[in-house]
Amino acid sequence: MSGQKTRTDLRNVAIVAHVDHGKTTLVDAMLRQGGAFTEHQAEGVAERVMDSGDLEREKGITILAKNTAIHYAGPSAGGEPMVINIIDTPGHADFGGEVERGLSMVDGIVLLVDASEGPLPQTRFVLRKALNADMPVILVVNKTDRGDARIAEVVDETYELFMDLLDDTHSQAALDFPVVYASGRAGVAGLDQPANGELPDSPDLEPLFKTILDTIPAPTYTEGAPLQAHVTNLDSSPFLGRLALVRVHEGVLKKGQTVAWMKRDGETKKVRITELLVTEGLERQPGESAGPGDIVAIAGIPDITIGETLADAENPVALPLIHVDEPAISMTIGTNTSPLVGRVKGSKVTARLVKDRLDAELIGNVSLRVLPTERPDAWEVQGRGELALAILVEQMRREGFELTVGKPQVVTKEIDGKKHEPVERLTIDAPEEYLGTITELLASRKGRMEGMTNHGTGWVRMEFLVPARGLIGFRTEFLTDTRGTGIAHHISEGYEPWAGEIRSRNNGSLVADRKGVTTAYAMTSLQERGVMFLEPAVEVYEGMIVGENSRADDMDVNITKEKQQTNIRSATSDNFEKLIPAKKLSLEQCLEFCRDDECVEVTADQVRIRKVVLDANARAKTASQARKANKS
Repeated sequence: MSGQKTRTDLRNVAIVAHVDHGKTTLVDAMLRQGGAFTEHQAEGVAERVMDSGDLEREKGITILAKNTAIHYAGPSAGGEPMVINIIDTPGHADFGGEVERGLSMVDGIVLLVDASEGPLPQTRFVLRKALNADMPVILVVNKTDRGDARIAEVVDETYELFMDLLDDTHSQAALDFPVVYASGRAGVAGLDQPANGELPDSPDLEPLFKTILDTIPAPTYTEGAPLQAHVTNLDSSPFLGRLALVRVHEGVLKKGQTVAWMKRDGETKKVRITELLVTEGLERQPGESAGPGDIVAIAGIPDITIGETLADAENPVALPLIHVDEPAISMTIGTNTSPLVGRVKGSKVTARLVKDRLDAELIGNVSLRVLPTERPDAWEVQGRGELALAILVEQMRREGFELTVGKPQVVTKEIDGKKHEPVERLTIDAPEEYLGTITELLASRKGRMEGMTNHGTGWVRMEFLVPARGLIGFRTEFLTDTRGTGIAHHISEGYEPWAGEIRSRNNGSLVADRKGVTTAYAMTSLQERGVMFLEPAVEVYEGMIVGENSRADDMDVNITKEKQQTNIRSATSDNFEKLIPAKKLSLEQCLEFCRDDECVEVTADQVRIRKVVLDANARAKTASQARKANKS
């Protein structure tokens, strides 16, 4: 075997950023200028081409880490064709498992930071992961043309973040990172700092391409070494079945080759690579072989999973498994048990179908866990955050599943014999006038302020440490209290001792006491009792929650009551003009609204909140027993 060699024609880089800092838009511009599309293709390509899923486009966030390849032959490449593999990773902390997986595929990162907002919690998260892996970092200050840009301050804040994350185990050379100023929407980047609110003095993204080629190291390999390839992602094809995305570390991977498949459980099995696909732009093309540093898709192994190794058949050597942070939030997901189950044609309602779908999600989602419960038709699903679990439920709903979803709970652990719970670092940007309101809101949720910055613009930035369960249901109340102006982001900050009881919702529920159809007559008289979630002419059942009570306790109500018919005409007959429009809740809001004795019924066309125990007498009996137990 010979010494170390370098592939100068290849770079593998991940683009990481907080939500809404323009990461996917910048990748769009890089694809267009890197020649990923022909002139004819470019006209028909949508914005944010890397956000391929319906949910990603609707919510404006990246959920899955994806890769694309730019075949770059610009001035910086010296006329020689270069391949730049770009991994576009999620910017939301709940999808951190995708970020960790993306970083395992690359040799450096482009850290994108908004020229106005500066570094936020997810920036800290991905930067910590990159520094722990000793990866070089390129800072890109994006959206320099924003009217409220503060470019120099944002660069200083990023340096401070580096200083905060660097410790004795890291090299201080990490502080010597290049800075590129850009506007992804305009498709320009420069190395000279522009004035606030102005575009960089450059016609294109060439300075960014040059910085990537100069800063990100080319893949190295040992000449003559046996094959080692890491499975970093999974996909599927209607023709080829399961596809495994692999990064080749050593040796050569060929179509038709027999390799050793080294499983998570330690077993090694010989398998044949039936197809090898190489990425060009956004398309996968059939290929014959892949060398060290290449990221390709292979077919032929139906049960392969993330983190496993493909190695030389005669001399197999495993690569380390991919590990992600522990889950912090759990919820119970089971079959739909409401009286309205199966009303939607083609819906999937059996426990076997639900379990098969959850098992399928585990294959590609490394940060998810599915555990059995006491019931055979329900499972505890653990994930990184509320949003990640809500996205899973929403995807299953769109696929036709009917589910019962319990209130999100925190995943606790025992440390030194004491109960500990996950804690989140919460960063809030809000107008100064709401400072007292926000502080009071978080104090009731056991949050403690860690720092506050006033930029002199009328807005303040506050940092809190809050128990993860204190943030369940927080966002809706926070947006109401700040009149929709506040911005909140949070990220895991480890575990702390149990903080005691947290009361998340002060108001009780309005609960239907019988089945039937809602009437405007009944709702007009009930709306002074609280806020309605339903409109007239909606089918309800006993135990279904129809609104929020204005008081702390629950109230059983007859929302199906009809006006008694008489043969006397009245001037005020059927006057429902004062009926207040119903408050429509999204799936995430329904999950936030739930109390411990409530759950969410999810069907293809409806999302309803209900009591776990539907029968009013049974609920009253349970409450009475609980009161007696508390007195004794």
